[in-house]
Amino acid sequence: MAALMPANRLAVKVSLHTGLRIGDVLALKTAQLAPRMTITEAKTGKRRRIGLPAALLDELRAQAGSVYVFPHRTDESKHRSRSAVWKDVKRAAKAFRLPQNVAPHSFRKLYAVELYKKYGDIERVRRVLNHDEVATTIIYALADRLVTQKKG
Repeated sequence: MAALMPANRLAVKVSLHTGLRIGDVLALKTAQLAPRMTITEAKTGKRRRIGLPAALLDELRAQAGSVYVFPHRTDESKHRSRSAVWKDVKRAAKAFRLPQNVAPHSFRKLYAVELYKKYGDIERVRRVLNHDEVATTIIYALADRLVTQKKG
């Protein structure tokens, strides 16, 4: 996180806190920012309620553009691209010589792992992530155990 560019770091923090895909985080509009809000996921078209703590909401408002919370570098009528965040995450992982394949979607998986550790209920994690199949959720929520087993 420390090696990411500030706006990308903030986008990743939102993904870690909400479990949203990075594309959905980047598409957040400034006008919709609130402690509790409903978003429509781009990939699935499903609606989802998310909550943001006051400190994170303040950070988002402080750097938000006139239209998008994460405006494009050169055109404020567009949001930052997923590939810009992807490149930054890859650069940061390489700088720290991380052996894992780290990408923006990794943060959604970390969210699932933490949620499963907290509640121990795979069905709850499935509902929060809006997965259709529990098998997909299991891959996400048990990702840390799978990595540990491969090493050991």
